Amino acid sequence: MPPRTSNQADQADAPADPRQALRVAVLADSDTRWKWGALTARRLTAGVPGDGRDARPAEVSGLLLRGRATPTPRQLAEVGEVGIDAGRVREVTAVEFLQTVRDEGYDVVVLALVGGGVQAMLHGLAALGLERRPVVVTGYVGVVYEKLADGLLLRHGADIVLANSAHDAERFRAVYEGVGADASAVTEAALPFLGGAPYAPEEGRDTVVFAAQPSVPASRADRTYLLRRLVEHARLHPRREVLLKLRSKPGEHTTHIEELPYQKLAQKLPGGLPPNFRLVYGHMGEVLDRTDLLVTVSSTAALESLHRRIPTAVLTDLGVREPLGNHHFVGSGLLTSWDRLDGGYRPRPDGEWLAGQGVAADGSYSAAYDSARATVAELLAGGRLPALAPYYTPTTAPGYLPGILARHHLAPDGTPLPGAAAPQEPGRVRGAVRETVRNAARGAYRHGVQRVAPVIRRMGEL
Repeated sequence: MPPRTSNQADQADAPADPRQALRVAVLADSDTRWKWGALTARRLTAGVPGDGRDARPAEVSGLLLRGRATPTPRQLAEVGEVGIDAGRVREVTAVEFLQTVRDEGYDVVVLALVGGGVQAMLHGLAALGLERRPVVVTGYVGVVYEKLADGLLLRHGADIVLANSAHDAERFRAVYEGVGADASAVTEAALPFLGGAPYAPEEGRDTVVFAAQPSVPASRADRTYLLRRLVEHARLHPRREVLLKLRSKPGEHTTHIEELPYQKLAQKLPGGLPPNFRLVYGHMGEVLDRTDLLVTVSSTAALESLHRRIPTAVLTDLGVREPLGNHHFVGSGLLTSWDRLDGGYRPRPDGEWLAGQGVAADGSYSAAYDSARATVAELLAGGRLPALAPYYTPTTAPGYLPGILARHHLAPDGTPLPGAAAPQEPGRVRGAVRETVRNAARGAYRHGVQRVAPVIRRMGEL
């Protein structure tokens, strides 16, 4: 890069022009994280003050980190309205993203990534050495029920680490303080995609929805059991509409790998499917519009449902266990079994538990992002931000950090590894060829995950 002039340096050290639009970049690595990141960006920048009279408008750019779970156009369209044209979302590598941040001069960057991706981007951004860097925001897309310490420490170093509830904010601060890390970045907010009209029963409508998860439970036996019980529930109640809400179609990936899609298991179910049972896709909010009972093992959809006061059940059929994530709902009043649901039981949520989970069924959701929004405004108005300082460094984690960075083609100091920044290929034809090769490689990977890997595991169990 050419050396900066003194005038450029003065401009870089000055606060952002309050009359200009906020320039925001969202980097996501899956469909659900894209939804979280895009909506978080909108909520964080809504009402950020400009010249003292009017809020600054926001221009949000969408970037998808290339990887196994990069969403397809269909998945982007199904996410729902996030205020960003899916056709303008661009796929990038980690190094291309860092180059874009360097060249575009964003005010805010939202990292909607898995923990390792966040850590790599934090070190990559720090290595850019920008005189005026963007405010960096990250967080979790849903219920945090596993790898709490690991995921949090990989996110440490961002200016704002969003917690989806008071319960999470307390846990997050405890982890950071417990290892001697600065916990001031932890900021209480809420899940950005809660909303919709409060539940209102309709005469003649009786709809039960099971919110499926890609990797919970993981085994064929457990997933077949849940599918069988759902189908049996439909047969027991022929006047009731029973829907299996699916996250993706076979071959598509979400935040978690789905080796055993329910669609394929349903094809092999003895006796076929009853006429009042259907597999559905689409935006979760639209499905909830017609839901009278939501059933799940531990999906974040339960929080969306509770926010709208829809009757919600969390299954105990496979146990209440950490690997299932339903242990998060201990004390909620929602834990129950298919046997009880078959008999007409409807759980009633515990009010105290709800108050700590950020679902804001009491109507306070509109203020959930006030604190985070104020922090963004304060950071933007303060001029030059301090250097990013993640907890993990080559000194504190020399046996862990280099591997995380290398997966994103970054050296231990956060700079691109030799050959990582491939030159842009000119011409539409060469670009189309490159895209075709990339899609073929991704398809081969997904085939390996869904077909080859399970076979190898079964052979290993013989």
